[in-house]
Amino acid sequence: MLGGEQTLAMAKSDRPRRVGVVLFDRFELLDVFGPLELLGVLPDRFELNLIGPTSGPVRSAQGPEVVAANSYQQAPAPDIALIPGGMGTRGLVENGEFLAWLAGWAGTAEFVTSVCTGSGVLAAAGLLDGHRATSNKQAFAWAQSQGPKVEWVRQARWVADRNRWTSSGVAAGMDMTLALIGHVHGDELAARVADGVEYDWHRDSTWDPFAVKHGLV
Repeated sequence: MLGGEQTLAMAKSDRPRRVGVVLFDRFELLDVFGPLELLGVLPDRFELNLIGPTSGPVRSAQGPEVVAANSYQQAPAPDIALIPGGMGTRGLVENGEFLAWLAGWAGTAEFVTSVCTGSGVLAAAGLLDGHRATSNKQAFAWAQSQGPKVEWVRQARWVADRNRWTSSGVAAGMDMTLALIGHVHGDELAARVADGVEYDWHRDSTWDPFAVKHGLV
């Protein structure tokens, strides 16, 4: 069985995909560490990198600080770019310098992903133009306003459109991450990861009771 302190032994075929996670002041903790818990079970497949405005501590929305290994400008190019949500996203979409950096850094990634209102940041950077996407249902109107060229999906746990993967609020990022693991390495492995951390994986990307609760459908 897999567990939080265990890893799944696997034969290496290629180098691990580099996962670059963008931290910023007042990011949402579970948006980051839910997906990283799942990806971290597979170190032969995924290499995890936390980056921030500068290397060093970055304050979360809940208060605890997380240490970024690299600054944005020093961050290695990602295979998978992950942008979390959190109240700090409201300031990021007004920061032209940051958005220009994000567009360049994430734009060439194999997969560009977000959790919660992180999709609003991707949209503001132009990274979701011409794609389908979703976001946190409580803040859906705000996210939608950041991307007039995005086809926003009101009812979705997550949306995968080509190499752009976006999820609904907070915990939905874990379902999206498992789906992404399944997409690149097979559903059987993704199910083993979910079972190992005792997570009830919602496999249906259209399952979204929160869209109904918040009057989006």
